[in-house]
Amino acid sequence: MTNPATGEEIAAVPAGTVGDVNDAYQAADAAQSDWAALSREERNEYVESMIAVMQDRLDEIVELLAVESGSVQAKATAEANFSLADFQSALEMVPPEEEVRDSMYHDDKDHHIVREPAGVVGIISPWNFPLHLTTRALGPALALGNTVVIKPATDTPITGGLLLADIAEEAGFPDGVVNVVTGHGSDIGDRMAGHPTARVMSFTGSTAVGRSVASQAGDALALPALELGGNGPFVVTEDADIEAAAEAGSVGAFGHQGQVCISINRHLVHEDVYDEYVEKLVDYAESLNIGNPLDEDVEFGPIINESQVEKLTSFIEQTVDAGATLETGGEVEDLFLEPTVLSECTNDMSAACNEHFGPVAPIIPFESDEEAVELANDTEYGLAAGVYSGDVEHGRSIADQIDAGMVHVNDHPIQDEPNAPFGGMKNSGLGRYNGEWIMDELTETKWISVQHEERDYQLL
Repeated sequence: MTNPATGEEIAAVPAGTVGDVNDAYQAADAAQSDWAALSREERNEYVESMIAVMQDRLDEIVELLAVESGSVQAKATAEANFSLADFQSALEMVPPEEEVRDSMYHDDKDHHIVREPAGVVGIISPWNFPLHLTTRALGPALALGNTVVIKPATDTPITGGLLLADIAEEAGFPDGVVNVVTGHGSDIGDRMAGHPTARVMSFTGSTAVGRSVASQAGDALALPALELGGNGPFVVTEDADIEAAAEAGSVGAFGHQGQVCISINRHLVHEDVYDEYVEKLVDYAESLNIGNPLDEDVEFGPIINESQVEKLTSFIEQTVDAGATLETGGEVEDLFLEPTVLSECTNDMSAACNEHFGPVAPIIPFESDEEAVELANDTEYGLAAGVYSGDVEHGRSIADQIDAGMVHVNDHPIQDEPNAPFGGMKNSGLGRYNGEWIMDELTETKWISVQHEERDYQLL
C-alpha cells in the first residue's frame, strides 16, 4: 500500500483468501446468537465504548484518512465525525415495539408482530469515504443485534476495516462480532458477496460491480443493500445568485477531488447566466490550494490511483475532441489532476454521460426548465442532484421532477445526515441507509400468533 500523495509505502496488509472469508463468516455465525441475546442496553454499552475509543483516537483516524485515501484535513475530519455520528445515531435506533393485533377470524386469538436481528451482515465498502461508508452499516448492525464481516476496498484496507476491528477490540467487543477480511475483490469478492451465512449484504460502489454483488447475494437469498453509481446533475436557473451557485458548484464538483458518489457530475446552467457561471467556477477551481493532505492549508489532494487518473484524462481528452472548451485544469503531475472546467459541453460527451468520479466539471447550457429536467434525467443513474434558484418554490418544482433519491435545493448534493434516507433510484441502488430505513434492512419481521382458548379444528 502506498500514500497516493507521496508514493511512499505506508503498510503491507494480508491478501485474504476464500478460506479467510469462510473463517470470518464462521466466526460471525458462531457469535451471532449470544450477541443477539444481549439486552439492548448491554449492546449499547459496547457501542458507547467504541465511540469513546474513536474519540480518544480521533487525531490518529484523521491522519490515517489523509495518508491512505488522500483526504485533505477538512474532509478527513468531517468523515471521522460522520462515523462518530453513525454510532451515536445507532444508539437511538430502536425497532418498533411489539405490536399486538386481534385475529380477523377468531375472537380468542391475537397476533404479535416483533422485530429480530437479521443475522450476519456482510459489508463491502469503497475507498473514497472508507470509514464512514463502512460505519453507516456497521454501527446500526451492531446496535440492532447483528454480527458483521467487513471486506474493505483494496486501496483503503486500514480505514475501511482493520482500524475498525482494532477499535472494536480495544472497546472490548466479544470475539467474532466484528470481523475483517482484506484482499482483492477479484480474489475474494464473489465469496464475500455470495456466502450462504450472510443474511444482509451492504455494498457501496459502482453499478457494474453492484450488479454482480446483488446477483451473488440473491443466489444466497441475502438481502442486498446497495448504493451504486451516480451522474449527479446540478441545475442553475436564470434567477439564481450566480456567485453563491458557483461556490456551491465548486464544493460539489471538487470536494475530495470529485471522488464522491454524490458529487456534481454535470452542471446544467441556464443560457442567460451561463457565461457568468463558467467564469465564477473557473475562479473557484483556480483558487484551490493543491498539495499533500497532511498539510493543514491544503484544500485539494491526489486521485486515489493511476488507473483513475488515466480514466479521467481520457474523459477530458475525448470531451475536448468532441468540441468542448477546456477553460482551466486538465494537467496531471503524479496522481494530482488539476480541478478541470469544461464549457460548451453536451449531455452525450464523455465527461458528462459517464460517472467520471473526479475533479471534472462539464457545464451544459439549457433554455428552459423543461429542457433542464430532460437533461438531468437523461441518465441511467438517479442518486443525487442539486438545484440552485433565486426562488425556493421554483427550485422545489424542478427538484420534484428530477429522478433521484436525493435532491437538494440551493445547496450542493454532497449531503448525508443520520435522520434522512440516503440512497438512489434507477441504476443507483436498492434500499436506503440511515434511521428507520436502514433498520428495515437489518431486522426481520416475525409474526407470532397466540390461540388463547381451545377451539374446534377443521381440515382446509
